[in-house]
Amino acid sequence: MELLKQRILEEGRAAEGGVLKVDSFLNHQMDISLLNAIGKEFSHRFAEEEITKLLTIEASGIGIAAITAQHFGNVPVVFAKKTKSRNLDGELYTAQVHSFTRGSTYEIQVSQKYLKPQDRVLIVDDFLAKGQALEGLLKIVGESGAKLIGCGIVIEKGFQDGGKRLREKGIRIESLAVVSDIAEDKVIFAE
Repeated sequence: MELLKQRILEEGRAAEGGVLKVDSFLNHQMDISLLNAIGKEFSHRFAEEEITKLLTIEASGIGIAAITAQHFGNVPVVFAKKTKSRNLDGELYTAQVHSFTRGSTYEIQVSQKYLKPQDRVLIVDDFLAKGQALEGLLKIVGESGAKLIGCGIVIEKGFQDGGKRLREKGIRIESLAVVSDIAEDKVIFAE
């Protein structure tokens, strides 16, 4: 997606340890026009599929998923919570997730009342690096009995193994921008 790549080149910042900072337009301050274009692109890429739910993980995926949902006929967005909450009652789907960015492991949770076997789920998230968050969401979809349609990723770090490993398992991943390297404060995209 050229618009996204241009914004990454103009405003993204490479940080130590392979971190790409896009907080000025994607995951801290959000450019709603850009998110709308992202949602439209995901709906184009998954146009042949009947999606009944979007699933993401808090916090950065929520805005992206909410805007994207409008392009799928306003389907509900379900997000996995990273901390226990009094708002979550009843039976839960859970998975352990290790965060590359935070350097910690936490348990994500989704109420069983919001994911059912008849659902057709598209997972949406801001980044795919090592694939830990995505694997946790995939586990939850599997436990629910819902059908996984695929995963819409805004930015994939192609120099890390998450996308390759998950694609080898047969999971459909549509990434809008694949970064092949971050070197000397320069972002290089895969062809």
